[in-house]
This record gives sequence, structure tokens and C-alpha cells, in this order.
Amino acid sequence: MIEENKVVTLQYNVQDSDGILIDSSEANDPLVYLHGGHNIISGLESALLGKASGDEFDVVIEPLDAYGEHDEALVQVVPKSAFEGVEQIEPGMVFTADTPNGPMQLTVTAMDGDDITIDPNHPLAGKTLHFTGSITEVRDATEEELEHGHVHGAGGHQH
Repeated sequence: MIEENKVVTLQYNVQDSDGILIDSSEANDPLVYLHGGHNIISGLESALLGKASGDEFDVVIEPLDAYGEHDEALVQVVPKSAFEGVEQIEPGMVFTADTPNGPMQLTVTAMDGDDITIDPNHPLAGKTLHFTGSITEVRDATEEELEHGHVHGAGGHQH
């Protein structure tokens, strides 16, 4: 049974509210995570609680329990000079900026001359997500996985 400190392996598809496929484990390895370790979005973690190996799931996660609402107040216009050393900047490009709170991903959303509009919201912020899939394995976490707060080995984090 999925509960705190269990390692869960699952296959999944996730679509947005328009039915567009956002991500899938079918072309990749299954998702392996430590339940209760905040390794996946809270809404999906809550929906999987109590499920077992072999169970299927079909759940809709609202933005608040996924990547949050899109916060327009975070969107900023910065001078092109802020992108020192970058020759070409285009909308859709993603950069990592060092901030006082650590690294943050910024997406360029618009350009007007030397004014560059950047958006630090997660690309899925404000989106309702529809997850379907199945649980393929549930096991006890190792002491090391519990200590580090994430899964090690196949499908998990490697040191």
C-alpha cells in the first residue's frame, strides 16, 4: 500500500484540460519517487495514497495542488543587457538565473527592442492536469533513501 516512506514506481500520462499530452512515462522509464518526500506534486501524491501495486488511477489535479496559479505579478520586463553574453534571445527560450533564493528558471515570453519580458512562473502554473496510469511497484524505502529524501538506483536519483 502506498503510504509515507514507501518507494512507488508508476507509469503515467498527463494531459492539460484541452486533452493535449504534456508528459508520459511510456517513451521513458517509469516514474519512481519517495512517497511523502515532496518529490512529486502534492495533488498527485494525495491521490495515490492508499493505492497498491497493480492499481490504476485517473485523477484531475487543480492548479493549487499542482504547480500553483500563474502569478502575473512575477512577470517582469528587463533590459537586454541582463542577458550578458547571450547573442540571440527569442521568446520561448528558458534561462536559469541565480537569485538570493537559489537558481530560478525564467522563460522569455516577449521582446520589444531591448526590453525582454521574462516569466519565472512554472510552465504548468495555472493549468489543471489530468493524470492517468498504473502503479507497478510499492516497496519500503532504504535508510539511505529516507535520509536523502529521494529514491536511489534504477529510475531514481544517482549520486
